[in-house]
Amino acid sequence: MADTVRPQLNWLFGGIGAGIVWAGAKITVPLLAAAAIDQGIRHGDTGTTLLFVGIAVGVGVLQAIGTSARRYCAFRIALRTEADLRHRLFARLQQLHFAFHDRAQTGQLMARAVTDIQQIEPVVILLPLSVASVVQLVAVAVILFATNWVLALLALGALPLLNFAAQRFTRRIQPVTLHLQEELADLSGVVEESVAGVRVVKGFGAESMQQAKLTHEADSVLDRSLEAARLRAWFLALVDFLPMLSLVVILWYGGHQVLQGHMQVGQIVAFNFFILMLVWPMRMFGMLLAQASRASAAAGRIHEIIATEPEIRDRPGARALPDGPGELRFEHVRFGYGAGRVVLEDLDLVIRGGEAVALVGSTGSGKSTIARLVPRFYDVDGGRVLLDGVDVRDVRVRDLRRNVGLVFEDTFLFSDTVRENIAFADPKAEMAAVRRAAELAGAAAFIDSLPDGYDTVVGEQGFSLSGGQRQRIAIARAVLAEPRVLILDDATSSVDPTKEHEIRAALREVMAGRTTLIIAHRPATVALADRVVLLDHGRVVAEGTHDELLAASAAYRRVLAHAAEVEVEEAGSEGELEVAG
Repeated sequence: MADTVRPQLNWLFGGIGAGIVWAGAKITVPLLAAAAIDQGIRHGDTGTTLLFVGIAVGVGVLQAIGTSARRYCAFRIALRTEADLRHRLFARLQQLHFAFHDRAQTGQLMARAVTDIQQIEPVVILLPLSVASVVQLVAVAVILFATNWVLALLALGALPLLNFAAQRFTRRIQPVTLHLQEELADLSGVVEESVAGVRVVKGFGAESMQQAKLTHEADSVLDRSLEAARLRAWFLALVDFLPMLSLVVILWYGGHQVLQGHMQVGQIVAFNFFILMLVWPMRMFGMLLAQASRASAAAGRIHEIIATEPEIRDRPGARALPDGPGELRFEHVRFGYGAGRVVLEDLDLVIRGGEAVALVGSTGSGKSTIARLVPRFYDVDGGRVLLDGVDVRDVRVRDLRRNVGLVFEDTFLFSDTVRENIAFADPKAEMAAVRRAAELAGAAAFIDSLPDGYDTVVGEQGFSLSGGQRQRIAIARAVLAEPRVLILDDATSSVDPTKEHEIRAALREVMAGRTTLIIAHRPATVALADRVVLLDHGRVVAEGTHDELLAASAAYRRVLAHAAEVEVEEAGSEGELEVAG
């Protein structure tokens, strides 16, 4: 958080200066009131009384200006800090590698970007205000001791008790606030999953189960919140009560001092003013202690993300990808996800520039993993992946990924227009280029039939469109980027088999002269490839054309047959979900 506040030091010092002006003016008013009473009113000197009253009004104006300036500076610093933290957190989330996002829960990340950051703002607001309050507290103590040190000791004697209570309060509330932030994140996770998976929830009639989860998490948040509120309530009550004790002491002992002629009436009035002035600083310190604990827990959770170093980043001396036809080479590649089993073991594969190769294999054979290693979503554990003769780890990540177009099985569209989704990689693309990409992907016809054509706004994740329509837009998005290497990871899986022929011809045109990696199980899609590679346990076990493997490889035939059975089962399940929905 210090790195975020540092660029605003001028505003921080400005707020502190305004606070000091405010504190000085506030302290001066009781002194002027005492002087007006003792030197003016008691002697019947109207002129002197009016003089001090006039000065007090002027000081009041100065105090108001100081109040306005310090509050503006405090809120400006806090709001800028909140915005900067959110930008840094979002930027780091964009930089972090896929392995991090594989482990992280979306709801937890959302909670850190929203709830946790909001907990830091109140503490930052109180920073310049606290400095002014410290100045006020010290000045009041000096004035009280200079006026009557015995009465000052009696009036301020309860402060050590406040210090003890503050330390005890801090120790007790810290674990509570940490648990509260964690419970809030868990609650966000349940809400995010329930909303994102609403079709599955409704399809299986699991609304009551999700409601029970939400109720459990909400009750946990309520319990922690009430526990924290109870601790704050007792502590702030003590903060309010101690100055009242001081007032009683002033009235009792100070009154006797006036009667004995050791003090003047104006001094007792000033003493009362000064003690009442301690109420706000003490309350503010109480609020600061209470909020600081929660802000500390939130800052720690945010720091966990910001301090996480991306595993996939540019190497020192990384360079641009040289020109080339898009040849891919996998040399003795070994890879596994974390501590799990090895997915690829000593994989050797060459895909010539401009060649279309289909990867076929059973579930877990490593097809999608190979596709993810090309754009460096993950780095190999051993061996090398080369694009046009250069190890992909030696190429700038941004340059590499701009040369690799991807279409995944799980298509994601943004809540934006069709045109913006297609032109995602190049927002300034001409409309003619967008239309051409849509035509190549076989999407132009259905886009023209939409209510607003290319300006139609698709729903969240594109769920207002069919699965096949979403995938065609995703293909158009990849085509518009004009990648050197095109990866189609089950890119036609959501297209109705009866309509798949509509985009096969378009795909042939897209693939012409471009290195293409096809991961598919439908024979018609596999047949688009110049060569088919059969994988088993991360190794190449057979390769050839689709027809050659059909004729010569029993393993290849079994894989296609099993894939066809699975597709029939999934089609039946989707039909049941549509009926249930």
